[in-house]
Amino acid sequence: MSLSNPNRSPATLTKNRVKAAPGSGICVTCLDSCPGPCEIGRSAIRGREMLYPQPFGNVTAGADKDYPVDFSHFNIQGTCVGAVGIKADSDTAIFPAVDVSAEIGVKEKVKLSFPAFTGALGSTEIARVHWESMAIGAAISGIIIVCGENVCGMDPAADIKSGRIVRSPEMERRIKTFRKWHQGKGDIIIQANVEDGRLGVPEYVIEKLGIEFFELKWGQGAKNIGGEVKLHTLERAQLLKSRGYIVLPDPSDAATEERYLAKGIKEFERHSRVGIVDEDDFHKTVEHLRNVGAKRVSLKTGAYRPVDLARAVKFASDAKIDLLTVDGAGGGTGMSPWRMMNEWGIPTVYIECLLYEFLNHLKQQGRFVPDCAIAGGLSLEDHVFKGLALGAPFVKLVCMGRSIMTAAMVGTNEGRKLEEVCFREERDCKEAYVEHFAEAAILRRDYPLSQYGRIPAGAIGMYSYISRMTQGLQQFMAGARKFALKYIDRNDLFALTEEAAKVSGIPYVMDADAKEVERILGYRR
Repeated sequence: MSLSNPNRSPATLTKNRVKAAPGSGICVTCLDSCPGPCEIGRSAIRGREMLYPQPFGNVTAGADKDYPVDFSHFNIQGTCVGAVGIKADSDTAIFPAVDVSAEIGVKEKVKLSFPAFTGALGSTEIARVHWESMAIGAAISGIIIVCGENVCGMDPAADIKSGRIVRSPEMERRIKTFRKWHQGKGDIIIQANVEDGRLGVPEYVIEKLGIEFFELKWGQGAKNIGGEVKLHTLERAQLLKSRGYIVLPDPSDAATEERYLAKGIKEFERHSRVGIVDEDDFHKTVEHLRNVGAKRVSLKTGAYRPVDLARAVKFASDAKIDLLTVDGAGGGTGMSPWRMMNEWGIPTVYIECLLYEFLNHLKQQGRFVPDCAIAGGLSLEDHVFKGLALGAPFVKLVCMGRSIMTAAMVGTNEGRKLEEVCFREERDCKEAYVEHFAEAAILRRDYPLSQYGRIPAGAIGMYSYISRMTQGLQQFMAGARKFALKYIDRNDLFALTEEAAKVSGIPYVMDADAKEVERILGYRR
């Protein structure tokens, strides 16, 4: 069984001419006159551009590797007996009564209407364009939104003096947009990497912009290097080089400028540096963030090797941070090198099972166990239930990157189409929104819709998606007779394959409930 698809993918707009050899992905007969539709062939023409999903900056992307164990290899247990967290009565224990609200944090807690938050929306163009929709969508849905790395450093209007950020209009826009619509549930998290730390972003957003929730970033589940974006002008590349970023090819090199003017170079890459984790530095940084005013501190780590996960768990426990987010391989981004996204890191189910083991060990030792979140390719309500159950009782939230952005992007595009039709037909857009978006009528009770300072269509799309998942999660939970998130546990899952059972410690379907069956029937399976 082949798990991967080397040398061709829709993500890189490449394909094979004929059937490929399973191992190499090269066509069984590589033709001398072939124009090179495969990744190797396209790389011969476009070089390093082919490292990344295409068209870069306009897409999100997720690995297409078929991992041996994923969430589909587990099913959710249902029962017809009793109810946990509510009166066991058919008129009371109905699925709309299920409480899917969540709470995280140590001292300064955050309440959420739904146990999810966005992936980090950083300095990419797609994040900038869709920020308003997603920030408003998060605010009215009562979830957390994460503003990712490099936003200040990439802001062309940023005021930077002596290597420190003084003002970033783009960062101000992002924070103000969320706060304007915030209804008390959820929060905004600002994330920092190496360059952000050097620019003084933590101090700027906490002290000057009043941010209360700050996140340190070790990495993500899609790549093992710092973040990257592409730049389309020499001037932009030179600006970011002057701000301390790694830019390829070097825009300060005269030969590079010559190639650019000759149109031999059409784009530049801006890369962030990889962080070098040190335990003492980590604790000093957390203490510094708290001293400058952060009420909550979180850590986001990627799909690194198990010993690094152990470090994240230990450091988070010792520092008593408010949230530890662990990202599994296979998750989505618009920036990661495509082969790295498929072939690097520990996949989500595996890393969550390791996380559960490590956290359970802490609990048994009587040490502080931080609230945790799991990320990596999660998209719908069954993933939310399984993600919470597999890591229960430690995993309190799921991080959903591509899925939430997809809902916002579709909402935006549908709204654009509606407004074009309404303009041509001289119709009221507000009524068209109510007809087209199923949740718009509910939103209209509290918020103005459509243009001119009102809720954008992308936010309606995101709210509608969260609403759908809310009811879907309620239905799964009611079927398991669990009427609040705190009652979900690992016993609510069974493994469909023996390998999934071995990896997770979740009983294989034919072994589940064996003791209870023996007690009822006097029969040992």
